[in-house]
Amino acid sequence: MKGYRLVAAGLLLATAACVAGCQSAYFGALEKIGIAKRDVLLDRVEAARGSQGEAEQAYVDALTAFRAVVSVEAGELEAVYLKLKASHDEAAARAQAFGERISAVESVADALFKEWEGELAQYGDATLRAKSKAQLDRTRSRYRTVDQAMRRAEASFRPALKLLGDQVLYLKHNLNAAAIGAIKDELPRLQADAAGLQRDVQRATAEADRFLKEFRVEAN
Repeated sequence: MKGYRLVAAGLLLATAACVAGCQSAYFGALEKIGIAKRDVLLDRVEAARGSQGEAEQAYVDALTAFRAVVSVEAGELEAVYLKLKASHDEAAARAQAFGERISAVESVADALFKEWEGELAQYGDATLRAKSKAQLDRTRSRYRTVDQAMRRAEASFRPALKLLGDQVLYLKHNLNAAAIGAIKDELPRLQADAAGLQRDVQRATAEADRFLKEFRVEAN
C-alpha cells in the first residue's frame, strides 16, 4: 500500500509538472507571435466576465421555468418537468464553464506576475525598478479583488443550483398536484438565492470592468 501511495504521488507530481510546462510553452508560443501575457489576461478576464453573465441568465431562465410549475395542471407536469430539467442542466453547465474561465484567468495571471516579479532584478535603474514594483503591486492587488469577486459569484451558483436540482428531482418522482403545492412553498427560498446570486454576479462584473479599464490605461 505504501508503494502504491508513492507511485500515485509521483503521478500527481508528474501531471502537475506537465500542466505547468504546457502552460509555459503555450504562453511562450504566443509571445513569439507578439501576444503578451497581459493581452491574454485581458482577453480571459473579458471571457470570464461574459461567461458569468451567461451563467446568471441560464439560472434565471431555469428559475422562470420552475415558477411555471405552480401554474400548470397536474396533467401537464411531465412536459413542464422536462423543460425545467433541461433549463437546470443548462444553468449547471454554464456555471461550470464560468468556473473553468476563472481558472484560465488565474493561470495566466500567475504566470504574468511571476515573470514580472523575476524581471524586476534586471533593472539597473533603481528608480525605474521601484516604479515597476509599485505598478506590479497595484495590478496584483486589483487582480486579487476581481478574482475574489468572481470566485464568490461562482460559489453562489452551487447552493442555488443544488436547491433547484433537488426540486427538479422531487418533481420527477411526484408528477401530481401535491408536488405543485410543495414546490410553491419553496419559491421564496429559491428567489432569495437568486437575488443573492445576482448581487454577487453584479459585483464581480463591476470589478472585472474596473480591472479591465485600469489595466488598459496602465498598458498604454
